[in-house]
Amino acid sequence: MDWITTVDHKKIAILYLWAGGLFFGIGGLEAILIRIQLIKPMNTFLDAQTFNELITMHGTTMIFLGVMPVIFALMNAVIPLQIGARDVAFPFLNALGFWTFLFGGVLLNLSWIMGGAPDAGWTSYTPLSTVQYSGTHGVDFYTIGLQIAGLGTLIGGINFLATIITMRAPGMSFMRMPMFVWASFITSAIILFAFPAITVGLVLLTFDRILGANFFDTSAGGNSVLWQHIFWIFGHPEVYILILPAFGIISEVIPTFARKRLFGYSSMVFATILIAFLGFMVWAHHMFTTGLGPVANALFSVSTMLIAVPTGIKIFNWLFTMWGGQVRFTSPNLFAVGFIPTFTMGGVTGVMLASAPADFQFHDTYFVVAHFHYVIVGGLVSGLFAGLHYWWPKMFGRMLSETLGKWTFWTFIIGFHLTFFVQHFLGLMGMQRRVFTYLPNQQFDLLNLISTVGAGLMGE
Repeated sequence: MDWITTVDHKKIAILYLWAGGLFFGIGGLEAILIRIQLIKPMNTFLDAQTFNELITMHGTTMIFLGVMPVIFALMNAVIPLQIGARDVAFPFLNALGFWTFLFGGVLLNLSWIMGGAPDAGWTSYTPLSTVQYSGTHGVDFYTIGLQIAGLGTLIGGINFLATIITMRAPGMSFMRMPMFVWASFITSAIILFAFPAITVGLVLLTFDRILGANFFDTSAGGNSVLWQHIFWIFGHPEVYILILPAFGIISEVIPTFARKRLFGYSSMVFATILIAFLGFMVWAHHMFTTGLGPVANALFSVSTMLIAVPTGIKIFNWLFTMWGGQVRFTSPNLFAVGFIPTFTMGGVTGVMLASAPADFQFHDTYFVVAHFHYVIVGGLVSGLFAGLHYWWPKMFGRMLSETLGKWTFWTFIIGFHLTFFVQHFLGLMGMQRRVFTYLPNQQFDLLNLISTVGAGLMGE
């Protein structure tokens, strides 16, 4: 009963961590099933409908329900301690945000046993997600579950904003805050501006599906591309909602284990603010192939490439922090150091995708899958592992095993690169994403086998 009714930020952090672990496990299982289906050509392990449900639920679960609560767990546990506050600004809202999020996440996953999971891809593009093409109630679970879970996230974000603005200890000015607090602060601001957009989109899609409205029905005067705009105006800032806390964690872990101050603190702060600002300016780079025209494509192409600048500043700052330091490769630091080259590779393919003419070739192939998994898994998940190994003693009062931590790191990082590095080449050879099987002798066979073996290693 104590855990159900608690408003203590340390306990809510642990609740978020357990919830994140649960959904992470579900999402990971879905990923393994997807990779088993693709291990060989013309495989009959899954049928097309189940495969569509799995890729939709894998993406949705991992992004909205898997990594978000782990980020919130670390924010809850660490922010009040780092700014010298006794708790968050609104402890009851903190608890409300968690339970709302959990209810939405559970509701979404109930779709598996209540008549079919969502099957229109995690982005739920119209018209694929309209009643005409998705006849089960899966997408209804998606729209309503995500609205409820998103409300919980929004409540949490507002709470952290209020906490950091009003509850810092005397003498802690903004430019004295630890980098993790800065990253969390800016992340919460992005949540405040981005989540209302997806909420509106989900409400409109619900109206379309349940009440027969036609916001996205082209044949009745609606606009199916409108959904893409609404989704990505939220969806691209969401990427930064996920990765900025990881940047903050890396900026705490690397200086600790290099025994040096963080190189270029103020440039790190301004780079983070700039990333958040530019993150709202680039949504249509997901839509280069929808026919927006050369002017829009050129503008979004340039603004996307601009984001590489503040991100590059951060990478060099981490490298300079390690330079000349007494670097110790403990478990948290292995994940933090492994993060840098992996995330950089994801960033480089991002710049490739930012070129509109090139994107016509890359779009909807496994190249894109490889790119965002390098950013989100190689980047964010490595960052979260670093943070969990680093702050675990603070959260639970006991150290984690260094040996097990190192085993985790090596199986994870080797499995990760085996899984996703080859997918760049699969994409360049023309293998499309979201396709449940493929014909033999197209040079896809060996690379898919390697990818599945890597996924198994990563899953361990």
